[in-house]
Amino acid sequence: MMNKLLFSLLGVSMCVAQCLACTSILVGKNASADGSVMCTYNIDSWGACHKMYRYEAGTHPAGTMRKIHDRDTRVYHGQIPEAPVTYLVTGNINEWQVAIGETTFEGRDELIDRKGIIDYGSLMDLGLQRARTAREAIAVMTSLAEQYGFCSSGESFTVCDPNEAWLLEMSGCGPGSKSVVWMAVRVPDNAVLAHANQSRIRCVDLSDTANVKMSKNCISFARKRGYFRGKDSEFSFCDAYNPPTFGGRRLGDSRVWAIYRHLTTGMDRYLPYVEGKKPMSQVEPLPMWIVPDKRLTVNDVIECLRDRFEGTEFAMDDDPGAGLYDSPFRPQPLRYEDGGKTLFNERSVATTHTAFTWVCQLRSFMPREVGGVIWWGNDDSGMVAYTPVYCSATRVPHCYNDPEADAFHFSDQSAYWVCNWVSNMVYPRWSLLYPELRQVRDSLQASYFAHQPQVEQRALQLMSTDRDSAIAVLTDYGDQVGRQMVARWRDMAWHMIVKYNDGVIRQEENGQYKRNSSGFRPVLTKPGMTPRARRRIHKSTGSRLEVPSDGKLDGSYM
Repeated sequence: MMNKLLFSLLGVSMCVAQCLACTSILVGKNASADGSVMCTYNIDSWGACHKMYRYEAGTHPAGTMRKIHDRDTRVYHGQIPEAPVTYLVTGNINEWQVAIGETTFEGRDELIDRKGIIDYGSLMDLGLQRARTAREAIAVMTSLAEQYGFCSSGESFTVCDPNEAWLLEMSGCGPGSKSVVWMAVRVPDNAVLAHANQSRIRCVDLSDTANVKMSKNCISFARKRGYFRGKDSEFSFCDAYNPPTFGGRRLGDSRVWAIYRHLTTGMDRYLPYVEGKKPMSQVEPLPMWIVPDKRLTVNDVIECLRDRFEGTEFAMDDDPGAGLYDSPFRPQPLRYEDGGKTLFNERSVATTHTAFTWVCQLRSFMPREVGGVIWWGNDDSGMVAYTPVYCSATRVPHCYNDPEADAFHFSDQSAYWVCNWVSNMVYPRWSLLYPELRQVRDSLQASYFAHQPQVEQRALQLMSTDRDSAIAVLTDYGDQVGRQMVARWRDMAWHMIVKYNDGVIRQEENGQYKRNSSGFRPVLTKPGMTPRARRRIHKSTGSRLEVPSDGKLDGSYM
C-alpha cells in the first residue's frame, strides 16, 4: 500500500509522507501444526489510526448502488451495483473464513489508471463481502477490476480460506484504460509464501489451470508494451510488471528472506539477491515459496512478524544510529543524504509505524463460526500481544473500535493509543525497557493460546443446540481479552514512567519499589549505556574522554 507522493530511492519508488508498506505471509494447511490455513498482514502506515473494520451481513434489493471511497484518502471514486447478498466481515476475515490482505508493489508508473473506480482497499472489502471461498473472492475481485477499473498501483493480494491459500497479483493497464492484468497462483498445501512490496509470481506451469489463473491479456499486454519477448512458458509476472530494483530487493524481498530464514535452512544462498548490489543476471532470486522444516503454530508465524534482522548482516543494533541503548530502529525517512551520497536505513518486518497487524487462523475441521479467528494487534508487530476475535463475533472489541480515539485524539481505552504509548517509551531506551515489555507480551500471548481450546470447546458444545449462545461465548471472550490486554499495557505504561524515570532504574523487590533507610528516596541503579555504545563512543572520540592515568573522578560529580 502506498500513496503516490513519491520519490525515487535508488530505483525504487517510495512515498514521502503517508507511506503504507506492508508485509504478508501465507501458510498452507499441511504446513501448519493444526491443519489450518494461516495468513498475515502488517499494515505499515505512518499516522493512520485504523480501527477494526466491520461490515454487517445484508440483503440488497435490485438497483441498490455501492459507493466506492478510497481506503487511504477517503476520496469518492464512483459507484457500482451492490451484490444481492453480502456477508459479515470483521477486520479482514468474513463469516465464511475467507481472509484477504495485501502488499503494494509500485510496478510501472505508466500503468496506473487514476480513472478506475476501485482501489485496492475497496477491492479487498468487496471480495470479503461477496465470497464464500478464496476462489470466489479471486473471481469477484478480478471481474470487478476488469469491469470498473483499478485505480491503485500494483498489488499482491493474499486470498485464503480454510482449504486454500492464493497469491493474486494485479496491475492497471495505463491511464484511462479501465483495464487490468492479473495472475493468481495457489500456494502448495505444504508450503509458506511471503510477500513484501515486491511482486512474487515468477515462472509457473501455465497448463496447471487448477492452481494457476490469469487474465486473458496478461501475457499479450506485456508483449504489446515490450515488457516480455520470450515463450509463454517463460513468462514471469514479476519480471514483466515489477522488475526487481535495488529497493525492491533490499527493502522488500529482504523481509521475505528474513521470514523464510526462520522457517528453513540454506537461505544464505540468496543473500546476493537480497543485498541488491549485483545485477539480476548474476544472482538467484528468492523462491516463490519454501517448505518449512517443521509445521507452524500461530505463535511461530507471529514470531516471523516480529523479525528485525537479528543475527544477520542487516541487523541495525550496532552502528552509531543504534544510540546508547542498541536500538534497532531508525528515524524516517528511509533515505537520507550525506557528503553528496544517498544512504538508506534497513527495512525490517517489525517496524515502528505499523497501524495494525493480524494473523488469520482458518480451520476447515471446525464449524466456521468457531474455526475462523483473526489474531489482532494495533501497533508494531514486535511489541504487541495479539488477541483473538472470531469471525462470527457479533461486535468488535471496544479497544479496537473506541469511538473516542482517532489519529488526532488519544484515548486510554484504545489499543492503538495505549500500545503506541508504551512502544514510544521503549524505542529510545531499547535495551533497558524492551526486556520488560517482552516478558509481559509473551506471558499474555501464552495465556491466550492456552485458553483457546477451553473457550472453543465450550462454544462447540453449544453449537448443536444453541448457535447464538455459542457465538456469544466467542464474542464475549474476544472483548474480554482485548480489554485485559489494554489494561495490562496501561499498567505497564505507568510502571515504566516511574521505574525508568530520568534514565535510572528504581529497584524492585516482591513487586514493590525498594526505599532507602528513611523511606523518602527510592533505591536506584544507574545502568549507563550498553557496551556496544561505549565502544562506539570511545572509537569516535579517541582519547578526548579518557580519564588520565593519574586522574580522579569522585562521586560528587555524579
